[in-house]
Amino acid sequence: MTRIDLDDLPPKVASLLTGLADGDEVLLVQHGAVVARLVAGELAASPEPEPDADPEARAQEIFELFRSSVEDEF
Repeated sequence: MTRIDLDDLPPKVASLLTGLADGDEVLLVQHGAVVARLVAGELAASPEPEPDADPEARAQEIFELFRSSVEDEF
């Protein structure tokens, strides 16, 4: 998913985006051609994180990933 920080946008664009209602559409146009269409909607619910049954196993997995990435670099 692409993330856009509204603080990085010009104030007029940020205001337009924050003022959209559900179902409102925004066309992105470049050199007179439509390059994208954005449709405003409700925020999607973030998925519930799966509870770790064994924190020790998760720590071991993270360590193994770190070790293999270090070995790949050298």
